[in-house]
Amino acid sequence: MDDHELDNPFWSSLRTRHRLFARSAGDVARYPAEVAPFLGIADADTDVGQALESLVPANDTVLLLGVAPRVPESWQLDAFADLAQMVCPGPIDVIDGPDVIELTDAHRADALALTALVYPHYFRPRTMELGRYFGIYEDGRLAAMAGERLGMDALQEISAVCTHPDFNGRGFARRLTALLANDNMDRGRMPFLHVSHDNVRAKRMYEQLGFRHRRDIGFWSLRRA
Repeated sequence: MDDHELDNPFWSSLRTRHRLFARSAGDVARYPAEVAPFLGIADADTDVGQALESLVPANDTVLLLGVAPRVPESWQLDAFADLAQMVCPGPIDVIDGPDVIELTDAHRADALALTALVYPHYFRPRTMELGRYFGIYEDGRLAAMAGERLGMDALQEISAVCTHPDFNGRGFARRLTALLANDNMDRGRMPFLHVSHDNVRAKRMYEQLGFRHRRDIGFWSLRRA
């Protein structure tokens, strides 16, 4: 499989699977702020000055992944530590566990509360419109969830894999990740994900499931200086 789209995932997703979400100006595109704080550019030589003025309002911060431009002096580009980009080339064994349900608008408040607790910054009120999200409820509470975020024709990002601290250690995240990854492989889409190298526990879980390290990928924030 040609996976070059993963070198510039925000741009690739906004040009393919999520093109209807894209707010574009030339070779720059972004998701609406209420969907995701992500902006992509065609390549590092893209002239972004005028596009940024039209796409990023004052007091807004956007994130870039894989490719960053040279920015005008009126903008500040800050680099975070590189993320590990991982892909899953083959089926995953699914462990037994409680029922998994697809999350709907009826579960949105629960998903927002869980992600605000353990997966802050990236999950927005309309993020669940980007793909399917699944969860495990225990005692009436959303104990764990995982879903689909970035996507291209033959590639699918697994994202928002998180477990409430009260339910850690029960294998919920492992079960959700395996089920979602396998379902996408059945649909002809190779799963991929991004994880911080500092998140040792999560990175080890993905490795044990069968995800392999594809590359380290740059990650930046961009805002008006």
